[in-house]
Amino acid sequence: MVTVVGVRFKKAGKIYYFDPDTIDVKFNDFVIVETARGIEFGHVVIGPKEITEEEIVAPLKKVIRIAQDEDFEIHRENKKKAKSAMEICQVKIEEHGLKMKLVDVEFTFDNNKVIFYFTADGRVDFRELVKDLAAIFKTRIELRQIGVRDEAKMLGGLGPCGKQVCCAQFLGEFDPVSIKMAKEQGLSLNPTKISGLCGRLMCCLKYEQETYEELLAKIPQIGAIVETEMGRGTVVDSYTLLERVKVKVKLDDGTEDLLQFQISDIVITDEVDPAYAKISDEIHLITEDEEILLEE
Repeated sequence: MVTVVGVRFKKAGKIYYFDPDTIDVKFNDFVIVETARGIEFGHVVIGPKEITEEEIVAPLKKVIRIAQDEDFEIHRENKKKAKSAMEICQVKIEEHGLKMKLVDVEFTFDNNKVIFYFTADGRVDFRELVKDLAAIFKTRIELRQIGVRDEAKMLGGLGPCGKQVCCAQFLGEFDPVSIKMAKEQGLSLNPTKISGLCGRLMCCLKYEQETYEELLAKIPQIGAIVETEMGRGTVVDSYTLLERVKVKVKLDDGTEDLLQFQISDIVITDEVDPAYAKISDEIHLITEDEEILLEE
């Protein structure tokens, strides 16, 4: 087992493990650590704990020290310089006529490197821009192209729910989200309804997916023939979260009625009503076309 602390360098950023060594690091401390980018200022969001060696990426970097007053001052100065650098870079981008959108600027704690984050539709030849920036800042320059999800995470904003977007608030990493999740949760496949600020599928589709998968494994498909206390019938609708289905049952007097039953009160057979088999195929084709439109 290895003792580690979890450190973040940005709000809602990815958590990295470091070796506290002999330093008494506690939760919510600010620390100075060595990273692949150089010396960095970070926030301890996971206090000392033991994990297996398989959970770490070796070699594990060590915490250099608990942040002192002068470290906080350097960190604040770097934030101010980043704002100035963003304005300078934006001017240079316009001078070179580059088709790129500058999103954020970051100085490493030791000022060994300045990182400029940008988005663009394709590849951008920014070699001359890098030369200009290196001459101005007298340090190493890195231009890093990011995706639209990362842009939304950096800039923040309000989501369709009216709250701050999850990626900027607490999501350390992006989980894969697919259109299949929206289908299984019974949501509209209209792109404007299930897309976030970034234009991609909303991250929150992932939150309830595991519960939906568990419930859907118990619920019969539309058109399935089931045995109920009122007789044999065909499932015509389902209510996933309530674990109920609406069944068209043929009564003893020859009439048909629509009745609701809990999943636990019915017996699912292997049969499917032929009248619903064709409809199911048509729905499948329609949703496939909608999925292609969403991906485009």
